[in-house]
Amino acid sequence: MTRWRATCIQMPSERACEAPDLASARAVIARNRDRLVRLIEEACASEQKPDLVVSPEFAMMGPPLGMPVRDWIARGCITLPGAETAPLQALAKREGIYICGNAFEAPPEFPGRYFNTSYIIGPDGAFILRYRRVNTAAFPSVHDFRSDYLKVTPEDQVFPVVDTPLGRLCVIACGEINVPEVARVMMMQGAEILLHPTNSRASAAQEAAKLCRVSENMVALVSANVAGPIGFSPDGTFTGGRSHILDHLGNTLAWRESDDESTAVSAVIDLEKLRSDRRADTGLANPHLRARYEMYVPYYQKARFYPADFFLDAPMAEVSETAAAIALARRNLERADVLTPLAAGAQEPASTVEH
Repeated sequence: MTRWRATCIQMPSERACEAPDLASARAVIARNRDRLVRLIEEACASEQKPDLVVSPEFAMMGPPLGMPVRDWIARGCITLPGAETAPLQALAKREGIYICGNAFEAPPEFPGRYFNTSYIIGPDGAFILRYRRVNTAAFPSVHDFRSDYLKVTPEDQVFPVVDTPLGRLCVIACGEINVPEVARVMMMQGAEILLHPTNSRASAAQEAAKLCRVSENMVALVSANVAGPIGFSPDGTFTGGRSHILDHLGNTLAWRESDDESTAVSAVIDLEKLRSDRRADTGLANPHLRARYEMYVPYYQKARFYPADFFLDAPMAEVSETAAAIALARRNLERADVLTPLAAGAQEPASTVEH
């Protein structure tokens, strides 16, 4: 399939963490899921039926907003696959499409831990990709217990890429698009299309990051944002919108500034042109033919800043527990001359954590 259509599902979502009790929280997840199913069905019934749809980050449950880990696992997390995703799997099979999304996952094999997990459901209704986010701020990461996680996770599933008739697909959620290495490693495993479920306010930095990841890896990008208030803005100050589809050269194929509920951000991905352009010698405009990765290896081998395995012995219980890890990261960065030490008596800047 050399040309195919991608559509962004720009939808609002209720926050399960604001529900008064467990039953109400699970009802929030069901309502959000049903809204997502309805919007995908509307897109499939249109004259521009998609081959693939992308929904916003944690669209089914919203974020935990500081809720203790054990409480959030009970109220806002699901298994992938599971009962909550069964209607999405049935829809993918019924319509013969790919569905990409993101959810908070609490897998039984890692008790006491949850992850911000992106996924792709194939046209047979099966999960064909699951990526557990590495770079996080407001919730746990697999890096928190890296040693144990890598013992049971194949290398190609740490930053997974899946080969499909639409091309080789990968998924990166929200603010992790700001970390170049994630997209780069996925590209090195063959990724051609970067799917980006996000739940973010307007940010020039993140919009620039999307364009950078596209241009430096020659990947197309399909970025679906939330409608209405973002998950981390309970008072509604910050809103979503700005769903965006770019081709592998950074050209905008579809864009919507408005934060309304919509399936209007839809465009055709030209896989044949992407593959052809990746083979063309265009100087440094083609990073695949000109990049000298070996030169960077010794510098990465010496980079030890944010501590791995910080929650190896026991899962994170509260997000506030990451403060000690951040303090250690600052000291490591000072030793590497990346950060300048504070003057005697000076205070660290106030935290402005976003997910």
